[in-house]
Amino acid sequence: MIIKFQFLSMRFIRNGMDVHVKEMMKKQVVSIDGALTIKDAAKIMEDSGVSCLIITENNTPVGIVTERDFVTRITSSGKPSSTQVRKVMSTPLISIGPEDSAKKLAELIKEKNIHKIPVVEANKLVGIVSATDLIRKCIINSDLEMRQICNSFAQMAF
Repeated sequence: MIIKFQFLSMRFIRNGMDVHVKEMMKKQVVSIDGALTIKDAAKIMEDSGVSCLIITENNTPVGIVTERDFVTRITSSGKPSSTQVRKVMSTPLISIGPEDSAKKLAELIKEKNIHKIPVVEANKLVGIVSATDLIRKCIINSDLEMRQICNSFAQMAF
């Protein structure tokens, strides 16, 4: 399924105030050290029920590995399971701040063609936000007019 984000002109405003990333991010994020193997990473993802891991070096977020990475960079290229995750992670890490706007998030998703974005504040991982979180916030927690716009978008995007 391909989702196209073409709603950058939509206004992410509620009661005269911008909607911020912190209102839609998940605070439970699984991170691992870059020295672990891709086999370790896959097991942690399975056990934790997550579709991505944030990779850290010295407790600083530096990369991300997603289910898509396992398909496109690891399995399809025949990487051995002993490969360190730092060698296959997506880097540099594209992140967003908790006070950034939903509009900035939408622009980042579209511009970088990514679906999961770590939320970082003062070089510390504080959450993660996905394209699905953005759509959910847009559809569920907005005024009637915004929900109608988002519903139209969602139908076109799929």
